[in-house]
Amino acid sequence: MNSPIILVLPGGGYQNHADHEGEPVAEWLRGLGWRARVVRYPVRTRHPGPLDYMRAEIKAERDAGATAVGLIGFSAGGHLAGQVAATGGADFAILGYPVVSMQLGTHAGSRENLLGRHPAPWTRRALSVDRLITPQSPPFFVWHTAEDDSVPVQHAYLLGQALAANGVPHELHVFPDGPHGIGLGEGLPAAEWRALCATWLGRLGL
Repeated sequence: MNSPIILVLPGGGYQNHADHEGEPVAEWLRGLGWRARVVRYPVRTRHPGPLDYMRAEIKAERDAGATAVGLIGFSAGGHLAGQVAATGGADFAILGYPVVSMQLGTHAGSRENLLGRHPAPWTRRALSVDRLITPQSPPFFVWHTAEDDSVPVQHAYLLGQALAANGVPHELHVFPDGPHGIGLGEGLPAAEWRALCATWLGRLGL
């Protein structure tokens, strides 16, 4: 089908998939007029398993005629979406409270599931999304909450700095309230991310 598609990558620490960050998000995107589907990428699988899987999924969509392939990911799914997009695999990326840096001490579960218990320092650096951004990276929309104590907002700031330094078009929104894993943000002020994101998607001209 000759139209864009957005692939939804739920979080779950590379241990499982958080259902509320999957199909409800895809349904919201469909309500905006986008084609969207959830991708249950491999979990409890070492790198590069999840990355290779997503690259194959994107290739399949392009082979089927998709005019553009975007990604939306949350938490660990945001790490995977950011990693794929930063390395040239997608046309745009939307990241909600993403795990960005594998060099920080926070969200060790994601790191251990993906890299093992004692990864080398250069491996941690190589899989940090902020270290992967280049001037060729596609547009990013990133949002986070300041009170997230599971994946601190520092992750989003590191990514924002990398995007700015490389001249990559992006938006970065930080909301004051809301814990980690809020998904669509129902009932919270951070739910505003959806309206902001819808406007941003419209500006992509796809």
